[in-house]
Amino acid sequence: MAFGPLCSFSLLSRHLQSLAPLLRLPSPSSPHHIATYCLAGLHWISGAAGQGSAPSRIRPSAVAAVAGALAQKIGKAVRRPGAPSRARVYADINVHRPKDYWDYESLTVQWGEQDDYEVVRKVGRGKYSEVFEGVHATNNEKCIIKILKPVKKKKALDYCHSQGIMHRDVKPHNVMIDHQHRKLRLIDWGLAEFYHPGKEYNVRVASRYFKGPELLVDLQDYDYSLDMWSLGCMLAGMIFRKEPFFYGHDNYDQLVKIAKVNGLDKVVLGTDGLNTYLNKYRLELDPQLEALVGRHSRKPWTRFINGDNQHLAVPEAVDFVDKLLQYDHQDRPTAKEAMAHAYFIPVRNAESSSRARETVGILFDMKTATVQLENFSHMLE
Repeated sequence: MAFGPLCSFSLLSRHLQSLAPLLRLPSPSSPHHIATYCLAGLHWISGAAGQGSAPSRIRPSAVAAVAGALAQKIGKAVRRPGAPSRARVYADINVHRPKDYWDYESLTVQWGEQDDYEVVRKVGRGKYSEVFEGVHATNNEKCIIKILKPVKKKKALDYCHSQGIMHRDVKPHNVMIDHQHRKLRLIDWGLAEFYHPGKEYNVRVASRYFKGPELLVDLQDYDYSLDMWSLGCMLAGMIFRKEPFFYGHDNYDQLVKIAKVNGLDKVVLGTDGLNTYLNKYRLELDPQLEALVGRHSRKPWTRFINGDNQHLAVPEAVDFVDKLLQYDHQDRPTAKEAMAHAYFIPVRNAESSSRARETVGILFDMKTATVQLENFSHMLE
Protein backbone atom coordinates (compact mmCIF):
# COMPACT_ATOMS: atom_id res chain seq x y z
CA MET A 1 0.00 0.00 0.00
CA ALA A 2 1.59 3.28 -1.10
CA PHE A 3 0.04 5.64 1.45
CA GLY A 4 0.32 5.18 5.20
CA PRO A 5 -1.22 7.15 8.09
CA LEU A 6 0.81 9.56 10.19
CA CYS A 7 -0.30 7.99 13.46
CA SER A 8 2.43 9.57 15.60
CA PHE A 9 3.78 13.08 15.29
CA SER A 10 7.10 11.86 16.64
CA LEU A 11 7.53 10.09 13.29
CA LEU A 12 6.24 12.95 11.18
CA SER A 13 9.53 14.71 10.44
CA ARG A 14 11.10 11.47 9.25
CA HIS A 15 8.10 10.74 7.03
CA LEU A 16 8.36 14.16 5.39
CA GLN A 17 12.08 13.96 4.58
CA SER A 18 11.32 12.45 1.19
CA LEU A 19 8.65 15.08 0.50
CA ALA A 20 10.83 18.16 1.00
CA PRO A 21 12.69 18.09 -2.36
CA LEU A 22 9.44 17.88 -4.29
CA LEU A 23 7.90 20.85 -2.48
CA ARG A 24 11.20 22.81 -2.59
CA LEU A 25 11.23 23.16 1.17
CA PRO A 26 14.02 22.49 3.65
CA SER A 27 14.02 19.20 5.51
CA PRO A 28 10.93 19.21 7.74
CA SER A 29 12.78 19.02 11.04
CA SER A 30 10.24 21.29 12.73
CA PRO A 31 6.45 21.56 12.76
CA HIS A 32 6.68 24.62 10.44
CA HIS A 33 6.75 22.52 7.32
CA ILE A 34 4.19 19.98 8.50
CA ALA A 35 1.70 22.77 9.18
CA THR A 36 2.58 24.37 5.83
CA TYR A 37 1.65 21.22 3.94
CA CYS A 38 -1.63 20.89 5.84
CA LEU A 39 -2.49 24.57 5.34
CA ALA A 40 -1.79 24.39 1.63
CA GLY A 41 -4.26 21.55 1.33
CA LEU A 42 -6.83 23.34 3.45
CA HIS A 43 -6.50 26.54 1.45
CA TRP A 44 -7.39 24.64 -1.67
CA ILE A 45 -10.33 23.00 -0.03
CA SER A 46 -10.99 26.57 0.45
CA GLY A 47 -13.60 11.24 36.64
CA ALA A 48 -14.18 11.86 40.00
CA ALA A 49 -13.56 9.25 42.75
CA GLY A 50 -15.88 8.62 45.68
CA GLN A 51 -15.00 10.13 49.05
CA GLY A 52 -12.09 8.35 50.63
CA SER A 53 -11.25 6.22 47.60
CA ALA A 54 -8.08 6.46 45.51
CA PRO A 55 -8.36 7.42 41.82
CA SER A 56 -6.17 4.46 40.90
CA ARG A 57 -8.84 2.11 42.23
CA ILE A 58 -11.66 3.38 40.03
CA ARG A 59 -12.73 0.66 37.64
CA PRO A 60 -13.00 1.72 33.96
CA SER A 61 -16.48 0.20 33.88
CA ALA A 62 -17.54 2.49 36.72
CA VAL A 63 -16.19 5.55 34.92
CA ALA A 64 -18.02 4.52 31.75
CA ALA A 65 -21.23 4.03 33.70
CA VAL A 66 -20.99 7.48 35.27
CA ALA A 67 -20.21 9.05 31.90
CA GLY A 68 -23.13 7.24 30.29
CA ALA A 69 -25.55 8.35 32.97
CA LEU A 70 -24.28 11.91 32.69
CA ALA A 71 -24.66 11.90 28.91
CA GLN A 72 -28.29 10.86 29.24
CA LYS A 73 -29.04 13.78 31.57
CA ILE A 74 -27.37 16.58 29.62
CA GLY A 75 -29.53 18.11 26.91
CA LYS A 76 -28.61 20.01 23.77
CA ALA A 77 -27.79 23.70 23.86
CA VAL A 78 -30.64 26.07 23.05
CA ARG A 79 -30.10 28.55 20.22
CA ARG A 80 -32.24 31.68 20.25
CA PRO A 81 -32.85 33.35 16.86
CA GLY A 82 -31.19 36.57 15.78
CA ALA A 83 -27.48 35.75 15.57
CA PRO A 84 -26.72 33.87 12.32
CA SER A 85 -23.20 32.88 11.34
CA ARG A 86 -21.67 33.19 7.87
CA ALA A 87 -18.24 32.21 6.54
CA ARG A 88 -15.79 35.10 6.12
CA VAL A 89 -14.43 33.65 2.87
CA TYR A 90 -15.81 31.58 0.01
CA ALA A 91 -19.33 31.98 1.39
CA ASP A 92 -21.08 32.09 -1.99
CA ILE A 93 -18.97 29.59 -3.92
CA ASN A 94 -21.79 27.05 -4.18
CA VAL A 95 -24.52 29.67 -4.49
CA HIS A 96 -23.20 30.64 -7.91
CA ARG A 97 -22.49 27.13 -9.14
CA PRO A 98 -24.96 24.77 -10.80
CA LYS A 99 -26.82 22.33 -8.61
CA ASP A 100 -25.13 19.31 -10.13
CA TYR A 101 -21.81 20.56 -8.66
CA TRP A 102 -22.89 20.20 -5.03
CA ASP A 103 -26.04 18.04 -5.14
CA TYR A 104 -24.38 14.68 -4.52
CA GLU A 105 -27.73 13.16 -3.53
CA SER A 106 -28.63 13.08 -7.24
CA LEU A 107 -25.32 11.54 -8.30
CA THR A 108 -25.61 8.23 -10.12
CA VAL A 109 -22.57 6.06 -9.41
CA GLN A 110 -21.30 3.92 -12.27
CA TRP A 111 -20.04 0.79 -10.54
CA GLY A 112 -17.34 -1.41 -12.05
CA GLU A 113 -17.29 -5.21 -12.12
CA GLN A 114 -16.90 -6.34 -8.50
CA ASP A 115 -16.31 -10.00 -9.32
CA ASP A 116 -12.82 -9.17 -10.62
CA TYR A 117 -11.53 -8.49 -7.09
CA GLU A 118 -10.82 -10.73 -4.12
CA VAL A 119 -10.43 -9.77 -0.45
CA VAL A 120 -7.12 -10.80 1.14
CA ARG A 121 -7.31 -9.39 4.67
CA LYS A 122 -8.90 -6.64 6.72
CA VAL A 123 -6.62 -3.64 7.31
CA GLY A 124 -8.87 -1.17 9.11
CA ARG A 125 -12.29 0.25 9.74
CA GLY A 126 -13.96 3.62 10.06
CA LYS A 127 -17.24 5.00 11.28
CA TYR A 128 -18.88 4.48 7.90
CA SER A 129 -16.75 1.82 6.23
CA GLU A 130 -14.42 -1.16 6.51
CA VAL A 131 -11.15 -1.37 4.59
CA PHE A 132 -9.54 -4.51 3.16
CA GLU A 133 -6.42 -5.40 1.23
CA GLY A 134 -7.48 -6.90 -2.06
CA VAL A 135 -6.14 -8.28 -5.30
CA HIS A 136 -7.33 -8.18 -8.90
CA ALA A 137 -8.16 -11.76 -9.84
CA THR A 138 -6.82 -11.44 -13.39
CA ASN A 139 -3.46 -9.68 -13.04
CA ASN A 140 -2.82 -10.11 -9.27
CA GLU A 141 -2.42 -6.37 -8.86
CA LYS A 142 -2.84 -5.33 -5.22
CA CYS A 143 -5.52 -2.81 -4.30
CA ILE A 144 -7.55 -1.47 -1.42
CA ILE A 145 -11.22 -2.37 -1.14
CA LYS A 146 -13.41 -0.04 0.90
CA ILE A 147 -16.83 -1.41 1.78
CA LEU A 148 -19.32 1.25 2.80
CA LYS A 149 -21.72 0.62 5.63
CA PRO A 150 -25.43 1.15 4.89
CA VAL A 151 -25.52 4.91 5.53
CA LYS A 152 -25.97 7.88 3.25
CA LYS A 153 -22.62 8.72 1.61
CA LYS A 154 -21.33 11.33 -0.76
CA LYS A 155 -19.08 11.19 -3.78
CA ALA A 156 -15.34 11.38 -3.31
CA LEU A 157 -14.01 14.92 -3.08
CA ASP A 158 -10.63 16.33 -3.93
CA TYR A 159 -11.54 19.97 -3.63
CA CYS A 160 -11.11 22.31 -0.69
CA HIS A 161 -12.31 25.52 0.95
CA SER A 162 -11.87 27.60 -2.18
CA GLN A 163 -14.08 25.08 -3.95
CA GLY A 164 -16.83 25.46 -1.34
CA ILE A 165 -16.03 22.33 0.68
CA MET A 166 -15.47 21.74 4.40
CA HIS A 167 -13.36 18.68 5.22
CA ARG A 168 -14.75 18.30 8.77
CA ASP A 169 -12.33 15.57 9.88
CA VAL A 170 -8.83 17.06 9.88
CA LYS A 171 -6.57 14.97 12.14
CA PRO A 172 -3.15 13.24 12.04
CA HIS A 173 -4.55 9.94 10.77
CA ASN A 174 -5.96 11.73 7.73
CA VAL A 175 -2.59 13.08 6.59
CA MET A 176 -1.02 10.47 4.33
CA ILE A 177 2.40 10.18 2.70
CA ASP A 178 3.30 8.37 -0.52
CA HIS A 179 7.04 7.90 0.02
CA GLN A 180 7.74 6.51 -3.42
CA HIS A 181 6.19 9.43 -5.30
CA ARG A 182 6.90 12.05 -2.61
CA LYS A 183 3.32 13.19 -2.31
CA LEU A 184 1.21 14.26 0.64
CA ARG A 185 -2.54 13.84 0.80
CA LEU A 186 -5.27 15.11 3.09
CA ILE A 187 -7.53 12.07 2.91
CA ASP A 188 -10.82 10.60 4.10
CA TRP A 189 -13.46 12.92 2.71
CA GLY A 190 -16.28 10.80 4.09
CA LEU A 191 -17.45 13.63 6.37
CA ALA A 192 -16.80 16.46 3.91
CA GLU A 193 -19.68 18.72 2.97
CA PHE A 194 -20.42 21.60 0.62
CA TYR A 195 -20.83 24.91 2.38
CA HIS A 196 -24.00 26.96 1.91
CA PRO A 197 -24.56 30.19 3.88
CA GLY A 198 -27.23 29.81 6.52
CA LYS A 199 -27.50 26.04 6.21
CA GLU A 200 -27.57 24.03 9.43
CA TYR A 201 -25.18 21.08 9.44
CA ASN A 202 -24.82 17.97 11.56
CA VAL A 203 -22.59 18.60 14.58
CA ARG A 204 -21.73 14.89 14.89
CA VAL A 205 -18.65 15.22 12.68
CA ALA A 206 -14.87 15.34 13.27
CA SER A 207 -12.97 13.14 15.71
CA ARG A 208 -13.55 14.04 19.34
CA TYR A 209 -10.12 15.44 20.17
CA PHE A 210 -10.25 17.74 17.14
CA LYS A 211 -13.86 18.93 17.42
CA GLY A 212 -14.30 22.68 17.39
CA PRO A 213 -16.32 24.42 20.14
CA GLU A 214 -19.08 25.11 17.59
CA LEU A 215 -19.76 21.38 17.37
CA LEU A 216 -19.71 20.92 21.13
CA VAL A 217 -22.22 23.72 21.77
CA ASP A 218 -24.53 22.67 18.93
CA LEU A 219 -23.94 25.67 16.65
CA GLN A 220 -25.05 24.18 13.36
CA ASP A 221 -24.35 26.98 10.87
CA TYR A 222 -20.58 26.51 11.13
CA ASP A 223 -18.19 26.85 8.17
CA TYR A 224 -14.66 26.21 6.89
CA SER A 225 -13.15 27.61 10.08
CA LEU A 226 -13.96 24.31 11.78
CA ASP A 227 -11.01 22.81 9.89
CA MET A 228 -8.74 25.56 11.22
CA TRP A 229 -9.55 24.64 14.83
CA SER A 230 -8.71 21.01 14.07
CA LEU A 231 -5.41 22.11 12.57
CA GLY A 232 -4.74 24.16 15.70
CA CYS A 233 -5.28 21.07 17.85
CA MET A 234 -2.81 19.14 15.70
CA LEU A 235 -0.19 21.88 15.91
CA ALA A 236 -0.65 22.34 19.68
CA GLY A 237 -0.06 18.63 20.16
CA MET A 238 3.11 18.88 18.08
CA ILE A 239 4.77 21.93 19.62
CA PHE A 240 3.82 21.16 23.22
CA ARG A 241 4.35 17.41 22.79
CA LYS A 242 0.99 16.60 24.29
CA GLU A 243 -1.09 14.32 22.10
CA PRO A 244 -3.96 14.77 21.95
CA PHE A 245 -3.85 18.28 23.33
CA PHE A 246 -7.50 18.34 24.42
CA TYR A 247 -8.20 14.88 25.83
CA GLY A 248 -11.91 14.61 26.61
CA HIS A 249 -13.59 11.34 27.59
CA ASP A 250 -16.78 12.24 25.70
CA ASN A 251 -18.16 15.24 23.83
CA TYR A 252 -19.25 16.98 27.03
CA ASP A 253 -15.91 16.42 28.72
CA GLN A 254 -14.21 17.62 25.54
CA LEU A 255 -15.71 21.08 26.05
CA VAL A 256 -14.58 20.96 29.68
CA LYS A 257 -11.03 20.07 28.61
CA ILE A 258 -10.97 22.94 26.10
CA ALA A 259 -11.84 25.33 28.92
CA LYS A 260 -9.38 23.98 31.46
CA VAL A 261 -7.32 21.27 29.67
CA ASN A 262 -6.18 18.79 32.35
CA GLY A 263 -6.93 20.57 35.57
CA LEU A 264 -6.94 24.05 37.03
CA ASP A 265 -3.15 24.22 36.95
CA LYS A 266 -3.21 24.06 33.15
CA VAL A 267 -6.02 26.46 32.28
CA VAL A 268 -5.37 28.31 29.01
CA LEU A 269 -8.52 29.26 27.12
CA GLY A 270 -10.69 29.65 30.22
CA THR A 271 -14.42 30.28 30.15
CA ASP A 272 -14.65 34.05 29.60
CA GLY A 273 -14.11 33.58 25.87
CA LEU A 274 -16.56 30.69 25.82
CA ASN A 275 -19.28 32.76 27.50
CA THR A 276 -18.66 35.64 25.10
CA TYR A 277 -19.00 33.17 22.21
CA LEU A 278 -22.23 31.74 23.57
CA ASN A 279 -23.69 35.20 24.09
CA LYS A 280 -22.71 36.36 20.61
CA TYR A 281 -24.56 33.49 18.94
CA ARG A 282 -27.37 33.45 21.53
CA LEU A 283 -26.61 29.95 22.75
CA GLU A 284 -27.59 28.57 26.15
CA LEU A 285 -25.87 25.45 27.45
CA ASP A 286 -27.72 22.82 29.39
CA PRO A 287 -27.38 23.83 33.09
CA GLN A 288 -25.62 20.57 33.95
CA LEU A 289 -23.04 21.02 31.18
CA GLU A 290 -22.57 24.64 32.24
CA ALA A 291 -21.90 23.42 35.80
CA LEU A 292 -19.38 20.87 34.52
CA VAL A 293 -17.49 23.50 32.54
CA GLY A 294 -17.40 25.81 35.54
CA ARG A 295 -15.61 29.17 35.57
CA HIS A 296 -11.93 29.56 34.82
CA SER A 297 -9.84 32.59 33.96
CA ARG A 298 -7.60 32.55 30.91
CA LYS A 299 -3.92 31.78 31.50
CA PRO A 300 -0.84 32.10 29.24
CA TRP A 301 0.26 29.34 26.90
CA THR A 302 3.69 29.44 28.55
CA ARG A 303 2.32 27.10 31.21
CA PHE A 304 2.76 24.28 28.72
CA ILE A 305 6.36 25.08 27.81
CA ASN A 306 8.99 22.87 29.43
CA GLY A 307 12.47 21.56 28.80
CA ASP A 308 11.23 18.91 26.38
CA ASN A 309 9.31 21.26 24.05
CA GLN A 310 10.89 24.68 24.41
CA HIS A 311 12.79 24.26 21.14
CA LEU A 312 9.45 23.77 19.36
CA ALA A 313 7.26 26.17 21.36
CA VAL A 314 8.94 29.31 20.05
CA PRO A 315 6.97 32.59 20.35
CA GLU A 316 5.84 32.51 16.71
CA ALA A 317 4.54 28.94 17.08
CA VAL A 318 2.67 29.73 20.29
CA ASP A 319 1.13 32.83 18.73
CA PHE A 320 0.04 30.81 15.69
CA VAL A 321 -1.63 28.18 17.88
CA ASP A 322 -3.32 30.92 19.87
CA LYS A 323 -4.81 32.43 16.73
CA LEU A 324 -6.09 29.07 15.50
CA LEU A 325 -7.60 27.98 18.82
CA GLN A 326 -10.17 30.74 19.17
CA TYR A 327 -13.60 29.94 20.58
CA ASP A 328 -15.27 32.20 18.04
CA HIS A 329 -14.86 30.55 14.63
CA GLN A 330 -15.13 33.99 13.00
CA ASP A 331 -11.93 35.06 14.78
CA ARG A 332 -9.79 32.22 13.45
CA PRO A 333 -7.57 32.91 10.43
CA THR A 334 -8.53 31.45 7.09
CA ALA A 335 -6.12 28.96 5.56
CA LYS A 336 -4.72 31.66 3.29
CA GLU A 337 -4.29 34.09 6.17
CA ALA A 338 -2.65 31.39 8.27
CA MET A 339 0.02 30.77 5.63
CA ALA A 340 1.00 34.45 5.91
CA HIS A 341 1.72 34.12 9.65
CA ALA A 342 5.21 34.92 10.94
CA TYR A 343 5.62 31.28 12.00
CA PHE A 344 6.13 30.39 8.33
CA ILE A 345 8.80 33.00 7.57
CA PRO A 346 11.57 30.31 7.54
CA VAL A 347 9.54 28.28 5.06
CA ARG A 348 8.85 31.28 2.82
CA ASN A 349 12.52 32.29 2.90
CA ALA A 350 13.62 28.78 1.99
CA GLU A 351 11.08 28.65 -0.81
CA SER A 352 12.29 32.03 -2.15
CA SER A 353 15.90 30.84 -2.10
CA SER A 354 14.92 27.67 -3.92
CA ARG A 355 13.09 29.67 -6.58
CA ALA A 356 16.07 31.97 -6.97
CA ARG A 357 18.41 29.01 -7.48
CA GLU A 358 15.97 27.54 -9.96
CA THR A 359 15.84 30.84 -11.88
CA VAL A 360 19.66 30.98 -12.05
CA GLY A 361 19.68 27.41 -13.32
CA ILE A 362 17.13 28.22 -16.03
CA LEU A 363 19.11 31.27 -17.15
CA PHE A 364 22.30 29.20 -17.24
CA ASP A 365 20.59 26.53 -19.32
CA MET A 366 19.22 29.20 -21.68
CA LYS A 367 22.71 30.70 -22.11
CA THR A 368 24.18 27.25 -22.79
CA ALA A 369 21.46 26.52 -25.31
CA THR A 370 22.11 29.87 -27.05
CA VAL A 371 25.85 29.17 -27.32
CA GLN A 372 25.17 25.69 -28.68
CA LEU A 373 22.72 27.09 -31.21
CA GLU A 374 25.28 29.71 -32.36
CA ASN A 375 27.95 27.00 -32.75
CA PHE A 376 25.53 24.88 -34.75
CA SER A 377 24.78 27.88 -37.00
CA HIS A 378 28.50 28.40 -37.66
CA MET A 379 28.85 24.75 -38.61
CA LEU A 380 26.06 25.14 -41.18
CA GLU A 381 27.89 28.12 -42.72
